[in-house]
Amino acid sequence: MTNSTAITYPTVQHNTERQGLFIVFEGIDGTGKTSQITRLASFLKTSGHDVLTTREPSDGPFGKRLRSLFYNRKEISKDEELQLFLDDRKDHLQQIILPALKKGTTVLCDRYFLSTIAYQGATGHFTIEELLARNNFAPEPDIALLLTAPVAICIERITRGRKEKPNDFEQRAFLEKTDAIFTALEFPWLKRIDCSGSMETVEQEIQRHIRPLLQQNDKKREQN
Repeated sequence: MTNSTAITYPTVQHNTERQGLFIVFEGIDGTGKTSQITRLASFLKTSGHDVLTTREPSDGPFGKRLRSLFYNRKEISKDEELQLFLDDRKDHLQQIILPALKKGTTVLCDRYFLSTIAYQGATGHFTIEELLARNNFAPEPDIALLLTAPVAICIERITRGRKEKPNDFEQRAFLEKTDAIFTALEFPWLKRIDCSGSMETVEQEIQRHIRPLLQQNDKKREQN
């Protein structure tokens, strides 16, 4: 069902020529993205697919710098932080994602440019239009699975389930702003998944969205 208050923007970039599927997981912290990526990767491998799991910020030099700042974002300006995210994404695409897709590998990515839109947009320093324009180099995924849950549940998962101290991105007021931006975004390839239920229920819903894409991609590769 389309959100009546949704913010719809032009596509960022058409899919580049590739053989593998590019599947992205999005959502605020505490929605269980990492657990579901692990489950989907296992399902795909069992089904005979080559799979690469990756994340943003990446494990490259820009990504490592970003992760070192998660508990003290005030060390750099908002503009410098955004540039680090963009540099990390460009490096991640060129070094990891695009080569894997070209080989026919299914890539599962924990966060991509929609997270930059939502999290950097929540700072109030950038407009959504500006953030989309700054990410126009990034190819669209075949599907982005946006995991959703009430912010209160996500905070509880972070503090109790993961037994971690929330970092600067995980403070309640900030997550509420981020969640509002995620809620407002609409793209043809963006699918929302309610993750407030059991892990198994969420896993089955994710597979329901993925199976048709796998079938379509397999047929396309056979024709080529």
